Amino acid sequence: MGKPTGFLELDRLSEGYAPVEERLKHYKEFVVTLKDDEAAKQGARCMDCGVPFCNNGCPVNNIIPDWNDLVYRGNWKEAIEVLHSTNNFPDFTGRICPAPCEAACTLNINSDAVGIKSIEHAIIDKAWENGWVKPQPAAVKTGKKVAVVGSGPAGLAAAQQLARVGHDVTVFEKSSRIGGLLRYGIPDFKMEKSHIDRRVEQMQAEGVTFRTQVCVGVKPAATGINDDAVEVISADQLKAEFDAVLLAAGSEVPRDLPVPGRELSGIHFALEFLIPQNKEIAGDNKNPISAAGKHVIVIGGGDTGSDCVGTSNRHGAASVTQFEVMPEPPKEENRPLTWPYWPIKLRTSSSHEEGCERQFAVSTKEFIGENGKVKALRTVELEWKEGKPAEVPGSERELPADLVFFAMGFTNPVASLLSAFGVDKDGRGNAKATTDGEGCYATNVAKVFAAGDVRRGQSLVVWAIREGRQAAREVDTFLMGASVLPR
Repeated sequence: MGKPTGFLELDRLSEGYAPVEERLKHYKEFVVTLKDDEAAKQGARCMDCGVPFCNNGCPVNNIIPDWNDLVYRGNWKEAIEVLHSTNNFPDFTGRICPAPCEAACTLNINSDAVGIKSIEHAIIDKAWENGWVKPQPAAVKTGKKVAVVGSGPAGLAAAQQLARVGHDVTVFEKSSRIGGLLRYGIPDFKMEKSHIDRRVEQMQAEGVTFRTQVCVGVKPAATGINDDAVEVISADQLKAEFDAVLLAAGSEVPRDLPVPGRELSGIHFALEFLIPQNKEIAGDNKNPISAAGKHVIVIGGGDTGSDCVGTSNRHGAASVTQFEVMPEPPKEENRPLTWPYWPIKLRTSSSHEEGCERQFAVSTKEFIGENGKVKALRTVELEWKEGKPAEVPGSERELPADLVFFAMGFTNPVASLLSAFGVDKDGRGNAKATTDGEGCYATNVAKVFAAGDVRRGQSLVVWAIREGRQAAREVDTFLMGASVLPR
């Protein structure tokens, strides 16, 4: 694949960023996409490795060596056809996927992996620029009706696949705009929402109907997640009106931190900050939370925490500190030990580079307030032994904090949705549905399926797309007795 000696002759070239001082002034994307010749050189580095571990490292099993070779040879139109054969939305994954494919790249054993994600990004951008991404409406309608609950990546992928084989698909979304946490949880500086809008237009041209501001089941109490619903549709009504129902509502209950002082104002779940910010950018409303001039503490070291860091810096925070309860990972992984699996190592995001103090092995003991508002928090250092944390004596200290954001992940989907359908839950509170054998993605309730984070728990966008595609095949098989959709 690629140039036979390319991996020996050419170095990895990563996408660039606009300067920090420039990008902090706005919320637009700032990644500098590879030029055609640069992407071709990256494609040339793809080895004829025999077994493409990248293909299995990728949750949607992208046929990576093939489109690397096509880009190397300048066959961009064929490259997007190969890419779309496994991934409905490379415009999303090419921007926000952490690229487990690159961790699995054979070159990554003892060198720098092929820049697979940057090539994917370049392919889909060129495809849109040249008008190669077109609606693919079904030639024949089946007369079957499918309801998809949730318009995140799992719901969108499933809806598109089902529409393309002729089913009448309706997507129900409780927010005012389509996209789920793709739209509301991910800042525009990581992925502008025009990418979602043009996919929605494509899907509408393929026959998908979108119904926004609709809550399915029972309208739940506040969960820290956006809910613009003005209409409620019961589970029984949905089951009566549709031949199949796919639950793809995500994992929406944020993990809390119930320590003394939790009730103080100024302490928020991350999405209580990020969602209004995205709505403000879209012109829907103003963000009621401002980090301007404030000392911000972000508790949680993952992507959502990083998004809070980047957004706080754009607000003009006085300082931003991010806590992680786990110890600081090594800067470089032990490749002979971890390859081709996803390694634990220190990852520095573009938001961290914009200004952030990161502290590891830290636990929050108490929030300290003044006049009902948080002003500081008390922490203690942790020592990890045999996988268990122990407080370090004498390590307690106080840090100023005017705003605190919890970015510690999500525990499970909103229980009222699953209860409304009578769907069994697993031990973590997710919809119980297998991915093996017959009846994949089917729940215990007749004609009700589940896919994405609502089934597997909090995960990556690329895993949601995979589950949406696979679930679509199972729903199609249930309705028609067989399916031509890929698994």
